[in-house]
Amino acid sequence: MSLDDHLDGLPAGPSLDGADGWFEVPDAMDFVLEAAAMLSVFAAYQFEHVDAMRRELLAEASGRGIGVREVIERGIRLELAAALRVTERAAGELITRAEALVHRFPRMLDALSRGRTTERHAEILVDAMMSVEPEFHDRIVEAAIELAEVESVGTFRRSLRKLIEAERTQTLLERHEVALDQRRVRVEFGDDAMAWLMVYLPAVEACAIQARATAMAKVIAAREGETRTLDQIRADVIADLLIEGEATAQSADVRGIRATVAVTVPALALLDDAVPGAEPATVEGMGPIPIARARELCGGADGWMRVLTHPETGMVLSVGRDQYRPPPGLRRLVKWRADRCMAPGCGMPASRCEIDHTIAWEVGGTTSLLNLAPICKGHHIVKHHGGWTVRQVDGSGGALEWTSPSGRRYRVEPERRVPVFRPAAARDAPF
Repeated sequence: MSLDDHLDGLPAGPSLDGADGWFEVPDAMDFVLEAAAMLSVFAAYQFEHVDAMRRELLAEASGRGIGVREVIERGIRLELAAALRVTERAAGELITRAEALVHRFPRMLDALSRGRTTERHAEILVDAMMSVEPEFHDRIVEAAIELAEVESVGTFRRSLRKLIEAERTQTLLERHEVALDQRRVRVEFGDDAMAWLMVYLPAVEACAIQARATAMAKVIAAREGETRTLDQIRADVIADLLIEGEATAQSADVRGIRATVAVTVPALALLDDAVPGAEPATVEGMGPIPIARARELCGGADGWMRVLTHPETGMVLSVGRDQYRPPPGLRRLVKWRADRCMAPGCGMPASRCEIDHTIAWEVGGTTSLLNLAPICKGHHIVKHHGGWTVRQVDGSGGALEWTSPSGRRYRVEPERRVPVFRPAAARDAPF
């Protein structure tokens, strides 16, 4: 396909001949969006021609003996790296993604060539699908492209991971048991007498370690005179725990902190004869875990907040105007529903966010599930002082609509829905 064909597929730009002689003058953001669409078109054009170059050079080398193909492949990477002034590794990744988009995921390449998504979305799709069995490709890719055309990069990465895991749920336990045998610890030395300590272990335990270290670090960070950053304190806490066996260097209020991780388990999944294809158990901020592991955690282990997606009585959904601060149960529910910061594209886990009244308390907002959402500190400041307006979308189950100072609207969906139950009389009543 020629570059002109690609550019012909671009969405029409802002029109200057409106009805009745009126027209809408494009603003600065319109021009930014037009440039972004053109970058996507050029990226698709490059992918096509990188793959065409590779196929042409390999065709010329066919029949020239064993081992020649590998030499030609290396030569292609070398020339591409030299021409584009990138590393051979980057050139290799470009070749791999080009081959995948042209031959295995042409619909994603088409969306990119029409400016409906970005090069980064295409890269995330290809990289994620590399480890997915071919029999799952069609269903995942079809849904993924629809998401890539409307979601930001960070949100799309999480949504794609959920799509993949949902399709592979039936094999999750088997794959987890194989991966479990690979757990290990590695030290990778860096500069300036520093090093990375990497531990490959079950994700549930990894989330618990991070949660406990963060909670301890926050207590220390709040002390008068503390100058270390949260990351620095967290690293020091983990070092104390691993070297000393416990945080003996820390005060009693820090040592007493234990990990808390939210594990969401569909109630039917706890049954021995769980329905095949049912939603998997998930860990906040991480994703699906084997149902056998979830059953173990739901058996009563300390330190886990268990949330069953099943009718439960006594759930506090609102305290109206009686108090500003949400009660603990409501705070947990608000964060569980969203899972992440509810600002567009933000990936900050809800456990590290502030609870915001969408309609401010001082102007009559209520302390209720319908008026609360987790927002990270940075986006909380933007909401109140950056000229944005935010509203809860009626009947959406927690979606927020953010309106920018330029008038553009961005909808953010919560990760989960809180079940709504009607009394039997209302449910059975004729409509």
